[in-house]
Amino acid sequence: MTSHLRRIRTLLGLVIAIFVTHTILVAQSPSHPNIVIIYADDLGYGDVGAYGATEIKTPNFDRIAKEGLRFTSGYSTSATCTPSRYGLLTGEYPWRKKGTGIAPGDANLIIEPGRTTLASVLKSAGYRTGVVGKWHLGLGEGKIDWNKKILPNPSSIGFDHSMIMAATGDRVPCVYVRDGLVVGLDTNDPIEVQYGKPIDDLPSGKTHPEMLRMKPSHGHDNAIVDGISRIGFMKGGKSALWKDEEMADTFTRAALSFIESGKQQPFFLLFALHDPHVPRVPHPRFVGSTTMGPRGDAIVQADWCAGEILKRLDTLGIAENTMVILSSDNGPVVDDGYQDQAVEKLGIHRPAGPLRGGKYSKFEGGTRVPFLIRWPARIKPGVSDAIISQIDLLASLSKLTGAEYDRRTAKDTMDLLPALLGESAVGRDSLVEHAGGLALRSGKWKYIEGSAGPAKNANTNSELGNLKDPQLYDLEKDRSEQSNLAQSEPQVVQKLQQQLDSIRQQ
Repeated sequence: MTSHLRRIRTLLGLVIAIFVTHTILVAQSPSHPNIVIIYADDLGYGDVGAYGATEIKTPNFDRIAKEGLRFTSGYSTSATCTPSRYGLLTGEYPWRKKGTGIAPGDANLIIEPGRTTLASVLKSAGYRTGVVGKWHLGLGEGKIDWNKKILPNPSSIGFDHSMIMAATGDRVPCVYVRDGLVVGLDTNDPIEVQYGKPIDDLPSGKTHPEMLRMKPSHGHDNAIVDGISRIGFMKGGKSALWKDEEMADTFTRAALSFIESGKQQPFFLLFALHDPHVPRVPHPRFVGSTTMGPRGDAIVQADWCAGEILKRLDTLGIAENTMVILSSDNGPVVDDGYQDQAVEKLGIHRPAGPLRGGKYSKFEGGTRVPFLIRWPARIKPGVSDAIISQIDLLASLSKLTGAEYDRRTAKDTMDLLPALLGESAVGRDSLVEHAGGLALRSGKWKYIEGSAGPAKNANTNSELGNLKDPQLYDLEKDRSEQSNLAQSEPQVVQKLQQQLDSIRQQ
């Protein structure tokens, strides 16, 4: 070997050694903890033991609360799923952008590739990034060909790995998509997806209800997959179709595999549970866990998923320097489209706890959700009344890891790291709540703009918070929003309306 080649080899070895040493130091750094967000779907403020639930046992959720920080005023960015996920990842209020409503199963990716996201920020800080579970932010561009690699996908907005469902369990396509490819697809049985009109003369929940093992209560009567009718129509892909009872296990295995797949680099995992979203079909080992039927049992199953993550962190010896955040994309809903006895078996359980409203609602039950964070190396157990939103995770975790983000697009996120870590009781001064229209939480006040529309959702019976005249509530004295003070406090109403208008126009 010539001296020149030896020098090159020596130099290359030094570069590799420096890189490996840097990676190990980052992985061990207290400013770069592993980060896991466990993101439940339709889990209400009152569905967790730590928030007062007595009819459902959630020992793993409660463990996070006991060993970490429980926020009493933690919010999602919207009262429905797609916009909440958009806000969580982008740091921008979803109502600022058209096309962030509840996405159909064949929607295109609604987050522009290349823009700042929570995943891209952490990736730039040296993190290995992954998303497992419910996606519901669209895929591809134009008409999606489910039989080829779908681009763009989560890798286009900062995720190194993804194992997801495209939308929700009640929408087609009913397949898993790993890194842009449908899992288990037989190319001789191609997938065809269509919304709006049936494909050929395939049976549907509407035309062949006798084929169903779970019948719809409203809507959800299109393509039949696994004995359950969904929204939208689908043909082919038989070998790739999911089994509803196995979904929680499938996603949990994928999440654990991601956690274990690289030990020399800190990781960020968005573990987006499907439970307790409809259709609620828990694994047989969870059936009968509660007296509330499938919805209660699905919450127990979601708690188990969280427990598996906690156990694996313990087993790997990395729990001490892993930040685990548990929250939900929006508030609860009981009957959301299937006859699963959720209403009949609810009993004394109150999914939103003391809050009014739930999913789809401008009232607090729509967006004030469980918000727990545990990081043994840094966070002392306790309770915080600071107002904080999922939208603030982008700026706060950027500050923690020393990463930069584009403030032009992530315009609504705030650095609330001291509050997130329990080192300050001060959170947001104000927060816009979104459920079709807008409401404003400002200190103790909750202001809901006057709006047209029904008082309740005709299908779900959820209170929507629509009223022709403005509404004003003092949440310190009236967190259930029963006493409208708009008439007696006109100056407060005017001030909050001006504040909301200012935020809207930014």
